[in-house]
Order: sequence, then structure tokens, then C-alpha cells
Amino acid sequence: MDDRPSKLILVPILAVLFVMIGYQYICPAGSNSCHFKTDGEKLKGVSLLSSPDQDNDDFYRDQDLEDDSPARLPSKFNFTDRDLDRHVEFNMKGDDVIVFLHIQKTGGTTFGRHLVRNIRLEQPCDCKPGQKKCTCHRPGKEESWLFSRFSTGWSCGLHADWTELTNCVPVIMDKKEAQRNKRNFYYITMLRDPVSRYLSEWKHVQRGATWKTALHMCDGRSPTQDELPTCYSGDDWSGVTLTEFMNCPFNLANNRQVRMLADLSLVGCYNLSSMNESQRNHILLSSAMSNLKNMAFYGLTEFQRKTQYMFERTFSLRFISAFTQINSTRAANVDLSDPVRRRIEELNFLDVQLYEYAKDLFLQRFQFTRQREHQEVRLKRREERRWLREQREQARPWPPKHRGSGNRGGRGGGRFEKGTDGDFPTTTEDYASQVARW
Repeated sequence: MDDRPSKLILVPILAVLFVMIGYQYICPAGSNSCHFKTDGEKLKGVSLLSSPDQDNDDFYRDQDLEDDSPARLPSKFNFTDRDLDRHVEFNMKGDDVIVFLHIQKTGGTTFGRHLVRNIRLEQPCDCKPGQKKCTCHRPGKEESWLFSRFSTGWSCGLHADWTELTNCVPVIMDKKEAQRNKRNFYYITMLRDPVSRYLSEWKHVQRGATWKTALHMCDGRSPTQDELPTCYSGDDWSGVTLTEFMNCPFNLANNRQVRMLADLSLVGCYNLSSMNESQRNHILLSSAMSNLKNMAFYGLTEFQRKTQYMFERTFSLRFISAFTQINSTRAANVDLSDPVRRRIEELNFLDVQLYEYAKDLFLQRFQFTRQREHQEVRLKRREERRWLREQREQARPWPPKHRGSGNRGGRGGGRFEKGTDGDFPTTTEDYASQVARW
């Protein structure tokens, strides 16, 4: 009796069983290395070769990044790949420290809270109810990995700038902690559209904020009263009108982002008589741009989800909850005439140039990182398909050799050599064809 039909039925069953056994070996029950997500009846994100460090919830969340940037255009500033690649090997268990430079009214309070309350950590920050500061220690150590308002407090002064922090942080960290190993300091900050930031600061000062306890340390001393006069008499500037706010020539709100990111020692600190105004402005802007570019990370208030994405990819850390974009702010509710807007832009002309540079670089970095990640995902999928093909090939029974068939007819003769890949040619890696369009 011919048993060939039963063998033909058995072959696909054995092949399916072999693939299932292989899948169970790579993706055991309870493992997070392979993840199925259904959308209707579709399967998405199935990965046999996923990295165990990648959280699949993050992967799906990343697919929802807002598409609020234009198609990729040539940059005005000729950034190199080195400028765009911002991944750092942050070692939380070692001696690395993240230093948050908090510029007023840039969304820094919200971002600072994310740092202490919203990051997935082996040892989460200890935030007690009713206390403003959290304890952010390294796993198994009494040492802090974060220098910020909500972790170490204003240890270098209220809203300390780049000049203050770079001179103060190493000293403060050595005083707080006994170890003297060389630390790596990774500076981060947030920037905001200059007009919106200026209006927000005006509203904040109008409600009574002063920041008059800020030290403004530079070259070892604070500025004198003559170097940094105040704009008001009394305890605060409550009730100030926008016109009054704009008319004070000593207002630190003017070009605040450039001043707080530049090395002020290059221009004689707050001594305006050390050089002419044009030269001073050029040095300040160039210094701020350079320091910003060389920071480990910076985000933009107007791009919350992209800010979250870039921080996560830079430091290989993941946030628990997604950032929220809030566009209804006090600044957004101010009804500005065109002349007033132009006046604010003139008062903040250095910040306007810095923000244009920062936005260009930020979006270029996002596109660069996103494109590279897409290429890596495609490569993994190719490897998965190749692995599945190999499993099917190994599970396929080989036809019995027939007498006299030999090698006649070449490949058409029906003979297959086990171990060859004639039916499954090696996939070539054509990276040029994988360029993502943004």
C-alpha cells in the first residue's frame, strides 16, 4: 500500500511543530523579549530578536510621536553626524552625574519633576509627601546621580547659569560625598520660544516673583549694584505692565537664554565697560551656541514628545508616562499687536538667533536618531525572516534520490544538495534603499 499521501500530510505538521519549538526556545513563557500586540486582528511589533533592554510599551508609544516637524530640509548650520549623534554611555552605578540647568519659564519645573518622579529606575528617587526635594541615589550607594532643583536643591544658587554651575557643581558634589573619583558631568537644559518665554516671565514677575536671591556668581564674585541695577524699588515688581517691563534696560529677562548658557567670564561677567556692545553680543551668542551644542541633551518646550524621545535615546533611560504638550499657557493668552511682538523680538534678538539654531539642531538630531532606529528595526526584521527561513529549510524533508537522475538538467533535474542556499539567496544589506523620508 502506498503511504506517500500520509507522509505528505505529516511534512507540514512537522515543520510547524519545529518552528513552534524554536519560538518557545527563543521566547519562553513569561518573557518580555517577544511581544504581540493586537489592533483589530492585526499583529504588530512581533520580534524574535528584540533586545531585552527595549521595553515594547515604549516601542509602541514611540510610534505615536507627533508629526509636527517639516520634511527634512538642508540645515542652515552645516551640522555634522558627530553633532547629531547624542547617545552617551551614562553609568548611573558609577560616577556619572546629570546636571540640569534650569532657565526660568522654559518648562523646567515640569521637566525637573519628570526627572525625579517619572523615570524607570532600579532604585527610584525617594520623594516624600510634603517635601520639595527627592533623594536620588545610585543603586546600593549613598551618592546622587542627579544635580537639580528637585534633588539637590538650589545648591549653586537660585537658577544658577552655565557659568555658575560649571564652577560650582564639582565643588558641591565633593563636599556632599566622601569619594573623590573623577566624575563625568552631563549637562542638560530646556529652551523655549523667546517671545513666549519673555511673556511668561513678565506674567510671573507681575504676580510677585523676583529671583532676587540669585547669586549671579562670575569669576568668584557677584555683580555690584552698579553692574546690575534693579528695575524696581520695594520688595517686588507686582502689577508691572508689559510696557514698563520692556522699558527697563537692566531687565534680566532680555536675552536670558543666551546669557544663562554662555560663559560670562569671556565678556568680563556683568561689567559692560570691558568691551563694546557689538563685540560682547557676538561672544555671548557664539559661546551659548557652542555650550548648547556640546551639552549631552537639551529639549524644547514646544516639542514635548520629541524631547522625551531624545532624552530616552541619549541616556538609555525610559520614562513611565508620556510627556504632555500643553499649548494653553499664560503667554499664549496674551493678545499681542504686531508692533509689540516686534519690540519683544528686538529686546531678545540674541535669544531669537539662539532658538533658531537650537530648533534646527534639535529637529535634525531627532530625524537622525529616528532614521537610524528605523534602519535598525528593518535590519532586525530581516534577521528574523532569515532565521525563520533557515528553520523551515531545516524542517523540510529532502526528496529521495532516484536512480539515473544524476545531475542531468542542472537545477531542473530535481536534485537538491543539503546545506546549499540555492533556494534562499543571502539577503544583501542595501542601506541606501532604507533612507526614511521625513
